[in-house]
Amino acid sequence: MKGEPLTVLLVEDNRDHAELIMRTLEEFQVANAITHLVDGQSALDYLHGIGVYADRENYPMPHLILLDLHLPNVNGLDVLKEVKCDEALRFIPVVVLTTSDAERDVIKAYGYHANSYVTKPVKFDDFSKLLKDLGFYWLAWNKHPW
Repeated sequence: MKGEPLTVLLVEDNRDHAELIMRTLEEFQVANAITHLVDGQSALDYLHGIGVYADRENYPMPHLILLDLHLPNVNGLDVLKEVKCDEALRFIPVVVLTTSDAERDVIKAYGYHANSYVTKPVKFDDFSKLLKDLGFYWLAWNKHPW
C-alpha cells in the first residue's frame, strides 16, 4: 500500500455529521479519498468487495475506517466485530466516532478491538478540530503495517 493515495471509509448515517467530517478532512488535506456509506451492511459489502464494491480500483481498501455505532441494517459494533475478526481486514484502524458516551458502548467497542473511541463534540469548532487531529494522527503520524 506504500505510495497509494490515503483512503478513508466513513460509515455515518447522519448526513450533517458526514458532510462536516468529509469537508474537514478535505480542508486539512489529511485524506486523498473519502468514501461515505450510510449503513453497516454497505460497509461490510465494501470491505469484503461484494457486488458493486468488487472493483478495487474504484473502491480501494481503506487506510482508516471512521465508524458510527448507531447505523441502520447492521450496527457499528457488529461491523467492528466482523472487521477485527477477519484476517484480511483486522489491521485497518477503526475509529469509533459516535454521539454515544455510554460506558457499555465504550467497553464493547474496545472489547471488539476498536483502535480508538471518540465521542463527537457538540460544538462545531470542537468537532472540526477533533476531525483534523484524528485525520493527522491516523493517516500521517501513526505507523501502519503496510
